[in-house]
Amino acid sequence: MWSFPEIDPVALQLGPLAIRWYGLMYLAGFVCAYFFIRYRVRQTGLPLSSEAVADLLFYAVVGVVAGGRLGYVLFYQPGHYLRHPVEIVQLWQGGMSFHGGLLGVVLAVLLFCRCRRLVVGPLADILVMAACFGLCFGRLGNFINAELWGRVTDVPWGMVFPQAGPLPRHPSQLYQAILEGPVLFSLLALIARWRRPAWTVFFSFVAFYALFRFLVEFFRQPDAHLGLLGGGLSLGQWLSLPMLLLGLAGVVWSLRRGQES
Repeated sequence: MWSFPEIDPVALQLGPLAIRWYGLMYLAGFVCAYFFIRYRVRQTGLPLSSEAVADLLFYAVVGVVAGGRLGYVLFYQPGHYLRHPVEIVQLWQGGMSFHGGLLGVVLAVLLFCRCRRLVVGPLADILVMAACFGLCFGRLGNFINAELWGRVTDVPWGMVFPQAGPLPRHPSQLYQAILEGPVLFSLLALIARWRRPAWTVFFSFVAFYALFRFLVEFFRQPDAHLGLLGGGLSLGQWLSLPMLLLGLAGVVWSLRRGQES
């Protein structure tokens, strides 16, 4: 059994300005994503300058932050935020939904591609690979914040989290950081290396993420105000099931589309 390391959530205090590790993790994810997108754009020959990549990332950041926050508000705590609407913009308190963030990014990228008259598919395949950096760093931010901890366990690496009682729990944030970061990225890189048709990597990302999220939810403590829903599944699992089906159907569609072209 391990004790949670004493990590101050504030990385740097500059007078009244507090720079938190949670925000720095997101920043690290976006920076890594930017350089990866530039690398893949050059590698694949897409007509995007460095300035256009920066614009694309700006669209994506707005989409993931707005979508992720609104998704959390609508999916997880609509009643609370209806009573306390000011808290919706308090992102430093945590509370982001991946499913909402994905929808936000999709809409933002569609808008970007429409404005630039770009084909969406090849760019979408690159963006989901870049998203693995943000997912990994985001989960590390959850760990540093000592939030979204796992269920009680007796495994040797169980950890006692502050505010979670005296019993050891799964460090489920780290499970997700590994699966949604290096593992998912490696799978997508392998698929991309096979030079599959456009959209195959994107829909593979959707399917694999949903599968990993569904599995990790068995080790993650359900939200206290929600608990387990029908079938003994969490809300995250119920949201992941249609996502998994969509991803699988999309992979089949993209492969058939590639054979016909």
